[in-house]
Amino acid sequence: MSVFTIFSLLGGVGLFLFGMTIMSTGLKNACGNNLQSVLEKATKNRALAIMVGIGMTMLIQSSSATDVMVIGFVNSGLMKLTQAIGVIMGANIGTTITAQITAFNLSNYTPLILFLGVILYVFVKRTLIKHIGSIIMGFGMLFQGIIIMKAAIIPLSDSPGFIGFMETLSNPAIALLFGIVFTAIVQSSSSSIVIFQAFAVEGLLSYNMAVYLVIGAAIGSVTPNLLASLTANRNGKRTAMLNLIFNLIRAGILILVINLVPQVLTLIQSLSPNDIGRQIANTHTIFAIVAVLIEVPFADKIITLAQKVIPVKEEETRKLSDRSLLYLNVTESMPCAVALHQAQMEIARMGRFASENLQLSLDAFFNMESEKIEAVKEHEETVDILNQQIADKMVQLRSLTLGRDDLKKISMMTIACTDIERLSDHAENIVEYIDLLKGRKAKLSSFSIQELKDMSAAVMRAVDLSLVIFENDDYSYLDQLENIENSIDNYEDTLIANHVERLMRSDCNPVAGVVFSDLVTDLERCGDHAINIAYSLKERKIY
Repeated sequence: MSVFTIFSLLGGVGLFLFGMTIMSTGLKNACGNNLQSVLEKATKNRALAIMVGIGMTMLIQSSSATDVMVIGFVNSGLMKLTQAIGVIMGANIGTTITAQITAFNLSNYTPLILFLGVILYVFVKRTLIKHIGSIIMGFGMLFQGIIIMKAAIIPLSDSPGFIGFMETLSNPAIALLFGIVFTAIVQSSSSSIVIFQAFAVEGLLSYNMAVYLVIGAAIGSVTPNLLASLTANRNGKRTAMLNLIFNLIRAGILILVINLVPQVLTLIQSLSPNDIGRQIANTHTIFAIVAVLIEVPFADKIITLAQKVIPVKEEETRKLSDRSLLYLNVTESMPCAVALHQAQMEIARMGRFASENLQLSLDAFFNMESEKIEAVKEHEETVDILNQQIADKMVQLRSLTLGRDDLKKISMMTIACTDIERLSDHAENIVEYIDLLKGRKAKLSSFSIQELKDMSAAVMRAVDLSLVIFENDDYSYLDQLENIENSIDNYEDTLIANHVERLMRSDCNPVAGVVFSDLVTDLERCGDHAINIAYSLKERKIY
């Protein structure tokens, strides 16, 4: 065995992995954002969630990519663990399609596939066709990589050192461990299974060795998800833990079954006699399906176990409660008047979250507390999630038998939701100024800080008063609110004039000056949103 043989093998593996990446990227680009929207919306039913996981992973040829998307949705609160586990289980089945495809011998057609993919990718300007070209090109690279690997493996069969290493895999424990480690390194169970197929086809692996490698590969495939979860919140980390627990239980069940009932392996082999590549592919698929069928009734137990490994903290329970609807849980059976009142209360509740977030952001800014930035962003996520849930409920309310006035009220409340959500957006803007000032080592003068504090106090009075008016339909406070809004406008004119004067005297740091003027604009817009909220259920021109 020469060093060039090893280079050839590594080159084949590299081309295969690159082909997988190109094909996966092309599939995702061709599908656009549709995959994410399907994943987000079609997971209410566990059986449907499993089917979504299967279909999506078959499309993008990567269970890791599916699982990372799931972690992202759970991390942002758009998906619950009870929904995520179904998609994860489905992804474990969907990822087996790669081995099924590569079990075909397409070596004679690979050059043509590559040529067709390159033609579409290089010479066609239409974006969708270019993406399809990259899919075909990646597909061709994948098979060409396998061809190179197989050619490099042939000389290895005469190498005593390599044969000795492969013989160690006859020990099930070593084979299982090797499958885990190897898959963790290549970060793809599909890739490792295909490589194991190539070794088996060339006679370097027996079927029984490959079985344990397949089981180990499923555990090792969780590595990318565990890495992706490092930057996620605790619920995102639990999502990765769900996948790990599922695959550990899967490994235990399968090892138990094949040792107690070895005839199972004989049956799988009989499906494709004399074709070890297809036998390994079938083993991969059947094991995944059996594991899901056995574990899906215990999905809630797996979730509970993940929550014990990463315990649920008190603030997480509070956050989950905050992000759930309190008044609009059931709308179909409510009388119209009651449903509309409940919607009004729910929107007012969302408004209080936005008001608290705005106050939190101002406190963080005036005290330069970077540690509160994440808290403000979490509160902003809460407001966004409530806004989306309320919007969905408002659509349901429109399906009720409503009069013209009630339909108009729903429209006006929907507009109020937008104004409330914008308040929280401004809160996020405000905390971003903290990092800008600290990064540029710029400071606001004590005089300008006091100006901003005075204006902020007026804005918070306006926001809180607007929510009282909205929630209680008490328009006796409108004159008071109008006076506060006029004072906010006056603050804006005065503060900007003072700011220009300081610039003329060169008394103002340029970065601090930009932050000052931007914050004044944010505060003035918050005052406008407060007026809009207060008048949302009353006739008035919107700002």
